[in-house]
Amino acid sequence: MSRTTTKIPASSPRMLASAIGVALSASSVAHLAQAAEDTEQKGQRNSISLGATSITGEEQDNTSYQVEKASSQKYTAPLVDTPRSVTVVPQQVLKDTAATSLQDALRTVPGITFGAGEGGNPQGDRPFIRGFDAQGDTYLDGVRDTGGQSREIFDIESIEVSKGPNSAFGGRGSAGGSLNLVSKTPQARDFTNGGFTYGSDQTRRYVLDVNRQFLDDSAAFRLNLMSHEQNVAGRDAVNYDRWGVAPSLTFGLGTPTRVNLSYYHLESNDLPDSGIPYGYGSPTATAHVYDKPNDGGDSNNFYGLKDRDFRKTRADISTFSIEHDLNDTMTLKNTLRHGSTGQDYILTQPDDSKFNVNRFGTVWRRANSRVSTTTTTTNQTDLFGSFQALGFKHSYSTGLEFTGEETRVSSYTISPNANPICTVAKGSLGGQCTSLSNPNPDDAWTGSIARNYYGTTTKATSRGAYVFDTIELDPKWLLNVGLRYDTFDTVANTDSATGRSKIKEDSQFFNWQAGLVWKPVENASIYASYATSATPAGGLVGEGSDGNPLSAGAATSDLQPEETVNYELGTKWDLFHDRLSLTAAVFRTEKKNTRILVDALTYQNAGESQVDGVELSASGKITDQWQVFAGYSYLDSELVKSGLNGRNGVVSSGSNKGNQMPNTPKNTFSLWTTYDVTSKLTIGGGAFYVDQVYGDAGNTVYVPSYTRYDAMASYKLTKNVDLQLNVQNLTDKLYYDKAFSTHFANQAAGRTALLTTNFHF
Repeated sequence: MSRTTTKIPASSPRMLASAIGVALSASSVAHLAQAAEDTEQKGQRNSISLGATSITGEEQDNTSYQVEKASSQKYTAPLVDTPRSVTVVPQQVLKDTAATSLQDALRTVPGITFGAGEGGNPQGDRPFIRGFDAQGDTYLDGVRDTGGQSREIFDIESIEVSKGPNSAFGGRGSAGGSLNLVSKTPQARDFTNGGFTYGSDQTRRYVLDVNRQFLDDSAAFRLNLMSHEQNVAGRDAVNYDRWGVAPSLTFGLGTPTRVNLSYYHLESNDLPDSGIPYGYGSPTATAHVYDKPNDGGDSNNFYGLKDRDFRKTRADISTFSIEHDLNDTMTLKNTLRHGSTGQDYILTQPDDSKFNVNRFGTVWRRANSRVSTTTTTTNQTDLFGSFQALGFKHSYSTGLEFTGEETRVSSYTISPNANPICTVAKGSLGGQCTSLSNPNPDDAWTGSIARNYYGTTTKATSRGAYVFDTIELDPKWLLNVGLRYDTFDTVANTDSATGRSKIKEDSQFFNWQAGLVWKPVENASIYASYATSATPAGGLVGEGSDGNPLSAGAATSDLQPEETVNYELGTKWDLFHDRLSLTAAVFRTEKKNTRILVDALTYQNAGESQVDGVELSASGKITDQWQVFAGYSYLDSELVKSGLNGRNGVVSSGSNKGNQMPNTPKNTFSLWTTYDVTSKLTIGGGAFYVDQVYGDAGNTVYVPSYTRYDAMASYKLTKNVDLQLNVQNLTDKLYYDKAFSTHFANQAAGRTALLTTNFHF
């Protein structure tokens, strides 16, 4: 076998783990406990929680599940007066649920599911918000975070989920909503927080968070470190191994001018999960008809190859921002960011396209591969504040954004990899085939692997200008408006053995939002809102399936941006002395000019899809001891105009009209709650329900509904040391959390127990 080495930098996570281990073992837990008894600090439960994300140094209550205001200055009103659905997952929820990844964290937010990736649609986070793919709609501190990634949250303070079309805020995309990850930044106080987690399936996680002030307390430095390794409960062979470092430096704390510099690095080296193939409902079936995953009788089955499969990723993000208060009511901020992300993988897709699963009880180990690098440079300038004009108070935010992006995608040439008929199961055809019921991941791979440097380079340039304003018409009536104009130019050059092909597209589009808010009382609002989004062809800049039909070789196509509109009516109430936030909303989201196949090799902006929904949420304290973070979402989705069936411009039979949208469960529910039994002991638990989800527009493959239960307990040994036990998937429920459109679904982890020791000074 021949194989090239990856070009992604190889750094050992063991070095970081060792460094943290030395720091942790320098004093035993007993010594830490004794030191804590001598410390005169005043602490309350969960004093490990970090300070506010603002770089002004102001401290907030970080133990509450309730959040009053989003971090982005584009939200020109508190959340209770913001006329759209916004859910903020705060630091305390992340800590209490023992979340370590973006998918872990978003389990607590109903209405969000995750889709599976393979080769053309890269591995990594692929959230669907209100039924629409939001793979390219993740932001880091208000700036778009591009590239296929599996995001860690060791350096994340909170996660803001904005639902409904959101292009007025962030530009292209955001048909169903967007995510904003808020980084941990230097604080105006000294602290050292750390922890180590030991758990089932050889889970080992180490984190360290150090903040120090200097220059007469006008500057601060913060360092976050993480090392994580684990196998996966209920899955043979799968393992994840990653490490990260995130230093940040702030000057001017508590002064009119603040300067912040930060760097983020994450690197991983995994044996990825290849998923479970779909079975067939009929022994004579030659195509899927309402079929679900088939694990051959053993949910531990892993269909990949240890000798061939791997996935390596990296992310490097550097940010420089300067913020200056021009006066008491006006602030100017400029953010310059350069990011580079990459991934390199070969993974097995358990393929059923030759009906091996049904006919022979076998699976073809189809090899999917990708080598990609995405670089992004963004400069964003914001001016925000408040003023009085014509007798009305205005809270405004306006800005300019300039971004350049480039993605280079290539792959490996893996031979053989030609869709065989697997009549023989065990390691046949050089490892290409395996048994459905008894796969062996240790089968030898006798084929060859070589780098294929042919591929596609996609470049994009975007420019945006925006303005938002909340106008206080009188104390009971607020008008919230926003407008954004974007230009998006993209060009994709594909090199192959036969030459180079080029696709170019230029788009210009306006997006806007408007909401009228009525406040019957000070702590409540009732609102009606309207918002739009635009999704141009090539909007994912080569890092996903973005609906660009020309990439499939279509002869004639209409490449106008897809447009989405949202109508929403909702209410928000802060109850129990403003400690508990309740929200409710009903909405309709319409995507009216989706690019669809209308004839052989011909696409037009003629498609339409629609989601009608209801959302409810509760976050905060019911009593001083009892906290809750809960929500419910109902999504009634429909492909109103779906066009002809087909892939790559080739028409096939059947129609998807009237079908349910993929990755869109009708009902989702989440509940996480904790109770302080004593000043030292806290117990908690959660329940998470997701309805049946279809993987494809034809509604031929699906994953069943499920309910998962979690539990936790934490105990404060001293003011400075606490223990936390989490048991995730308490009943060891077998369920699937990602459905792919063809061939396979991803199985979620089984019961996992995690014991964490935290220290904080």
